Amino acid sequence: MINSVGTAARQAVRRFTTSAVRKSGHHDPYDGVPGHNFPFSTKNRHVLLAIFMVYMGSGFAIPFLSVRHQLLK
Repeated sequence: MINSVGTAARQAVRRFTTSAVRKSGHHDPYDGVPGHNFPFSTKNRHVLLAIFMVYMGSGFAIPFLSVRHQLLK
């Protein structure tokens, strides 16, 4: 009984939000295109890999570099 009430409530909310967006006249030509809202391009996967490695690698290296710096002081 409780599960069916929760399901009905979720479906009502989903129907309301969908109809509200449709009635507002909102139209995004890129709606549903994966990666369109990223602040970087995902077209070239090799460049994306290089940027990802530099970004994540620098964050991973900071503790090791700071320990090395403290040991060399």
